[in-house]
Amino acid sequence: MAGPYLVGVDCGTQSAKVVVYDAAGNAVARGQHFLRPMSRPRHGVAVHPDDDLWTSICAASTLAMERFQGDPSEIVAVGICPIRCCKVFLDAEGELVEPVVSWMDDRAYEPYVPTHPDHRYSTTTTGYIAHRFTGQFKDTAANNILLQWPINTDTWQWSDDPSLYERFAVRREQLFDLQMPGDVIGPITSAAAAATGLPEGIAVVATANDKAVEMLGSGSLGETTALVSLGTYIAAMVHGHENHRRPQAFWTNFASVPNRYLYESSGVRRGMWTLTWFLDLLGDEVAEKAVSLGMSREQYIEQEAALVPAGSDGLMTVLDWLATTDKPFRKGMMLGFDARHSRGHVYRSILEAIALTMKFHVDAMSAELGVTLTEIVVSGGGANSPLFMSIFADVFGIRASRSVDGGGAAMGAAMCAAVATGVHPDFTTAAAAMSKPRESFEPNAANEHVYRQMADTVYHDIRNHTDALFERAYPIFH
Repeated sequence: MAGPYLVGVDCGTQSAKVVVYDAAGNAVARGQHFLRPMSRPRHGVAVHPDDDLWTSICAASTLAMERFQGDPSEIVAVGICPIRCCKVFLDAEGELVEPVVSWMDDRAYEPYVPTHPDHRYSTTTTGYIAHRFTGQFKDTAANNILLQWPINTDTWQWSDDPSLYERFAVRREQLFDLQMPGDVIGPITSAAAAATGLPEGIAVVATANDKAVEMLGSGSLGETTALVSLGTYIAAMVHGHENHRRPQAFWTNFASVPNRYLYESSGVRRGMWTLTWFLDLLGDEVAEKAVSLGMSREQYIEQEAALVPAGSDGLMTVLDWLATTDKPFRKGMMLGFDARHSRGHVYRSILEAIALTMKFHVDAMSAELGVTLTEIVVSGGGANSPLFMSIFADVFGIRASRSVDGGGAAMGAAMCAAVATGVHPDFTTAAAAMSKPRESFEPNAANEHVYRQMADTVYHDIRNHTDALFERAYPIFH
């Protein structure tokens, strides 16, 4: 093993991952720590309890460093990438005045401000975690979206429009100073070094929103390759150069490359969470059986799901386990049960629902952009499933690829750290040097035909028939 080494921090909704990479993008040490369950004291509220984001990052980092066999003095930088679309409120010293507001919390998209008398700063998770690492009040511009913050999307700096500050109930002096992806925020403090196991004084580097960082980490820099990111929130993205202001079928986000943009389709809320929910329902018996066979629960049930034909013998899942705020009455559903259906059918039906939903959204985005996709790259834990990858290829009708080692946001964060410290001269070079080869899955013509018929004739029409029913039921069960 030889340095220099770069650390990528990826803290999502369900876990924190810290990975140490060499300059060629080889992962030499990893640590992961699962976050605590979200606190949901009432409908529309979802917060991370206590200081769970930071403590989980510390635990994952400590584990990674315990496993690191190289020379710690050769670690040059850490790139940080926490979950996006959250809101964080701090006192003058940078301590939380209330728990972190999750992206699943309605208040994250409202002009919400806490009434706590010590409230001094409003920021994102990237700003907060940057402060925890460095003591600086700085944030990446690329994790501040116009849906939540008074950002000028042309300049990547805070807006001069007073109406935006009024709209978001925030004052300029409450906001952190902005930096670009790949900028050094500052050196890691002695306190943060002790908490994480990382060397004191190494550079802490700004990245972007987690989906953009994941896009970079997958090596997806072209404009005809879409990344489908499988997480608690599932999204699809392509890169571009134009700041589209009023798109209809996507929204424009900041990329992880300065002055580039990311076009993001509509997505699936509680996407991969729905699979976890179903596996939890199956109980301890399945979990224990999987362990006895040296498998994960997913691998065990996937054996059964792989025997189910495309279309799950007519069982169709609609993924509204977390309804949007504009249609709060919607509920998740499974339609078409008969005596043939097993737990393998249910599992496959959820996988198919994710792929069919994302194909619908990606098609709409691609049509508006005038782009013909040549490949989709799938990232996230679900990409480890050969069945899921085959379903994506069959549903999209084009090659579906995955990184051999997973890539993802930790890799993208490390790439930003590499650019910031000169390990690689620019983002294109870093992506070329550190991205790993892809494994590809080609579509099966027969399965592709089934999914096309399913999508065109029934699947995307289901909500048109069920919305009215759920809307009538909503006052009863809300």
